[in-house]
Amino acid sequence: MEWLTVPFEATFVQRALWGGILVSTICAPAGTWVVLRGMAFLGDAMSHGLLPGVALAALLGGNLMVGAVASAVVMTAGVTALGRTPRLSQDTGIGLLFVGMLSLGVIIVSRSQSFAVDLTGFLFGDVLAVRQQDLLVLAAASLAALVVSVLGHRAFLALAFDERKAHTLGLRPRLAHAVLLGLLGLAIVASFHIVGTLLVLGLLIAPPAAALPWARSVRGVMALAALLGATATFGGLLLSWHLSTAAGATVAALAVSLFFLSHVLSGLRSRRARPAPAPVLEVN
Repeated sequence: MEWLTVPFEATFVQRALWGGILVSTICAPAGTWVVLRGMAFLGDAMSHGLLPGVALAALLGGNLMVGAVASAVVMTAGVTALGRTPRLSQDTGIGLLFVGMLSLGVIIVSRSQSFAVDLTGFLFGDVLAVRQQDLLVLAAASLAALVVSVLGHRAFLALAFDERKAHTLGLRPRLAHAVLLGLLGLAIVASFHIVGTLLVLGLLIAPPAAALPWARSVRGVMALAALLGATATFGGLLLSWHLSTAAGATVAALAVSLFFLSHVLSGLRSRRARPAPAPVLEVN
């Protein structure tokens, strides 16, 4: 059993494990609503939309997290505003913001002498470089995500299944949508420096999607998604150590693998539960 425990004897791997677990608990609530509402493209656009703020902060020698928050606020406000434009579909607005913010970020990063290094670090992160203060930030973000999810659960639920009913019940769907975008932004901002913007979607979407066939409630999906994300983190770090692969990418790949495994098992379960067809009598 040494192969199972030896990697986690290293302090930096222990911090990476705790960091991944906290990221999973942050991504589970936001990711559940992303999956239920079919907002995966929005999640992708939000994650890449952080680049201008992060790049500008890096260029000026500022705090990368502050830059990410600024970009997340701009993206949230932009998506909310464009969503209210009747002549423009939401997908079109999100796509335009996505391309515009990503292009602006690349332009800013190109002013840096370490263009390739900066961009690679932003896109892929470094889960093995998690520091103690990073864990404190992730713990605070996890608590904030839990509070927002609990307080906004009823409005988010109505918004996900019937927006008109949410308006009828006085749940203010536009405000709920804006808060939900904020929750998504919180998950991405808190996680991007751990697994990178390209890989954060692995923990944001794959665990909730894998949990969906097995849970009977939205809260059940969130809880199971957090557990699956933690499992992917543990297994990904273990495989990364023994196979000498990129840790963040291995974690994300394992999360996606758990999604496919979940749906294969769900399909097999459905086939077994399906009643056998009645025998056809032959008339001779």
